[in-house]
Amino acid sequence: MVRQKTQIVAHRRRREGKTDYRLRLKLIKSHKPRFVVRKSANNITCQIIKHNSSGDNVVVSINSSHLKKLGWKGHNNIPAAYLTGYLCGLSAKKHKVTEAVFDMGLYRSTKGSRLYAALKGAVEAGLEIPHSEDILPPEERTSGKHIASYAQTLKKEKPEVYNKIFSLYIKNKLSPETLPEHVVEIKKKMK
Repeated sequence: MVRQKTQIVAHRRRREGKTDYRLRLKLIKSHKPRFVVRKSANNITCQIIKHNSSGDNVVVSINSSHLKKLGWKGHNNIPAAYLTGYLCGLSAKKHKVTEAVFDMGLYRSTKGSRLYAALKGAVEAGLEIPHSEDILPPEERTSGKHIASYAQTLKKEKPEVYNKIFSLYIKNKLSPETLPEHVVEIKKKMK
């Protein structure tokens, strides 16, 4: 009698492409809380998650929509990700979390991305997270200076394109040229 090879069905979340269980196991074996960053088209979410035998406990969860309560008038970009990570780091310190490991899930690692901007915010808030300094975005991008300089040149050269691209800023009564000052203002409100 010929037997067929037994087929092993992978976990549902692995089949759906939502979880890399090998990476998750490595992060859990570190016995440190995870600094989890997830992004969508309109928001970025930062969480501090501790693992125990009964499952994961979310200690802190901050969404970029929390910035609106502080007066943030921008939208989902690198400065917003930086401020979200910074706010999550401050909240984690209030819950006596001082160190963590970075969990970016299944996203591709892109130097200077919104994920690493959130990491930079958490590190500057005082969390100890192992990372490489060259992967983080420069200060010019986390403060929004690159957006302000682009807005200035676009306003002079093509005002109709300027009004189209920065329509959300104009609608929220924030001049994109003053974005770096707005980032500093929101950061001061967090402390």
